Amino acid sequence: MPVFSKQHTEAHFTASATVRDIVIGMSDGLTVPFALAAGISGAIASSHIVVTAGIAEVAAGAIAMALGGYLAARTDAEHYRSEERRESDEVENIPEAERAEVRAIFASYGLDGSVLDAATDAISSDPKRWVDFMMQWELGLERPDPTRAFKSGATIGASYVIGGLIPLLPYMSIADSARALATSAVLTMIALAIFGGVKGRLTGGSPWKSALQTVLIGGVASGVAFLLAKAVQGL
Repeated sequence: MPVFSKQHTEAHFTASATVRDIVIGMSDGLTVPFALAAGISGAIASSHIVVTAGIAEVAAGAIAMALGGYLAARTDAEHYRSEERRESDEVENIPEAERAEVRAIFASYGLDGSVLDAATDAISSDPKRWVDFMMQWELGLERPDPTRAFKSGATIGASYVIGGLIPLLPYMSIADSARALATSAVLTMIALAIFGGVKGRLTGGSPWKSALQTVLIGGVASGVAFLLAKAVQGL
């Protein structure tokens, strides 16, 4: 039998929660302020007003997004604790029913006979391990990071600010809003393409497909806002 000395290295991606937060914050930060700026540019000619409105939107949007991320993570943690208490009560009060559920889970993976009995006994011999097993394999819940709520809120909020400032940069240096809009559109589309490509690579998808999808979403959002502002201006 050949012996392989080369060590196998696992290459699984384990930062999906953080990437999800960055995606939520950055994608909204790039599209919403740009759509707002494009809409305002369709109605007025002063870049100064666009910048003022855009910064106000970035600040308000970042706070709202950060709070949303924080509360969502807190809700997940509270849901986990609630289910954990329920499972603990069931393990204590109806252990035979819970043992049957453990057996059913192992049996679904092909265990039977003495191996199934041994696996079931091993899990149910320790109440804490038993509850943890049921949380993961029966309910599909992972124990949340206690700092997750703060990290999620901070990550989403910061990503929104970074993304939101990119479409506004041209308006800060170009006085005419129409010219600034053209530059902002190019800059934002480039940023969306880069962001989408990086997101696709990190999540294991196609960078090109992800980049195209991200650009299309941002373009549609800003285009609709611009046309609506033009339509209102013509009333």
